[in-house]
Amino acid sequence: MSTRKQAVLNAIDAANAQDPNLEDGQPAELLYGQRMSAELDRLFPDASDALQIAARGQHVERWKLKRTEYPEGRAGYLAWRKAQGVYHADVIRGFMEQAEFGADQIEAVEQMLRKQGIKRHAEVQALEDVICFVFLKWYFEPFAAKHPGEKIQRIVEKTALKMSAEGRARVLDEFDLPDALAAAFRG
Repeated sequence: MSTRKQAVLNAIDAANAQDPNLEDGQPAELLYGQRMSAELDRLFPDASDALQIAARGQHVERWKLKRTEYPEGRAGYLAWRKAQGVYHADVIRGFMEQAEFGADQIEAVEQMLRKQGIKRHAEVQALEDVICFVFLKWYFEPFAAKHPGEKIQRIVEKTALKMSAEGRARVLDEFDLPDALAAAFRG
């Protein structure tokens, strides 16, 4: 692993170690970043440095932009998500500039973190597939326990739509989903 990439990953981890929210006794976003890196390594073992950095930095300092500071409803949620992508890209840009990465690699990471090019750009799509796998593997069950079935169905359908055909096929191979939810990944 390059020392520049390791410096950026260390900076992301140090930032996320400050998360006041805990999960399994660890800062929640630090754990999320580690899960993202582990899934990326499993799903895309030959991932570029830029994709590895984007995966680890996907939620860098996520707790700093609170959802409650945005309006209720879908429009507020989408505005919050967009602001998160811009914020994460800006933070990671700073880390990459400190590590003396070139403008092309920095721009590639920013594009991935802002989700510009899903379905059109291979690395943006790879990151989205990893995000979906991490959600399904670690966050779906607790999420589903808090919401009615019809909302869960809509979320799963939206998740499947974001994924590549290869990603959806892997979900069907790796997860034991009820038929109604699995149908979203077959389409």
